[in-house]
Amino acid sequence: MKPNFLIIGAAKAGTTSLYDYLSQHPDVYMCPLKEPKFFSLEGHKLDFAGPGDRRANRRTVTDWDTYQGLFEHSPMKRATGEKSPIYLYDKATPQRIKRYVPDAKIIVVLRNPVARAYSNYVHMVRDSREPLTDFTDALAAEPARIRANWAYGWHYKQMGFYAEQLQRYYDLFDDSQIRVFLYDDLRTQPAAMIRSLFEFIEVDPSFEPDMSFRENKTGIPRSARLQLFLKYKHPLKSIVKPFIPSSWRRSLRVAVTNRNLTPAQKLTETARQQLLADYAEDITNLQDLIKRDLTAWLQ
Repeated sequence: MKPNFLIIGAAKAGTTSLYDYLSQHPDVYMCPLKEPKFFSLEGHKLDFAGPGDRRANRRTVTDWDTYQGLFEHSPMKRATGEKSPIYLYDKATPQRIKRYVPDAKIIVVLRNPVARAYSNYVHMVRDSREPLTDFTDALAAEPARIRANWAYGWHYKQMGFYAEQLQRYYDLFDDSQIRVFLYDDLRTQPAAMIRSLFEFIEVDPSFEPDMSFRENKTGIPRSARLQLFLKYKHPLKSIVKPFIPSSWRRSLRVAVTNRNLTPAQKLTETARQQLLADYAEDITNLQDLIKRDLTAWLQ
């Protein structure tokens, strides 16, 4: 009772959508806890100290028996997986994956790191967790936040150095176990990407999931109170939950959430150039590592 494939990241690169598409496949079992984070936080004391981190800590699994229990209904499926986007970033994770599930297939989706960092910031603003109203200020605060043990979701810039993060996996696993996609693939040719993904985990590639709506959309909420109600547990939701099918609840939640969000302001050119200068060398190294043209990321 353990996964045979893992979506390891990157955060804010479409992994929630992948989770949804995979969950629809009749031959796939996806972990019911969307981000257990076990391979990064095994045995850790969950004491992350950023705004809202305590609530996020409650959705984390740190022991092997509990983690295995998440997959107790999986034996009837051909492929069993989970997604935890911090797996790509955390340095100790590859070794734990190698110890517990050495034959697992590893799925990676990478997004332009500049866009990813800003989307990560807006995501925290959306959830009323980010106290700084200027992205540049949040970047400047990042080193101090890391020292103060704020959770990985606050590592806006640091999470974008993909080449050094991915190299740790290539050092431990056979190339055939790793499949790297780009966020651009998911946006411009989603059907082809999903087919390739199904082939990689060895399930029927002809299955076509419903990709008509998008979860975990980023934006600025018109009503912060409504956003928090939709995202977290609430007594009223517990009362009506038994009377509404799960698929209806999800569709309703996504529809209301998306209508409550307005587009964030565009990333300033100053912040863009600052981040691009920081990422340039890593992007060049990543091109060589994954054999994909990333010229557009450097412009």
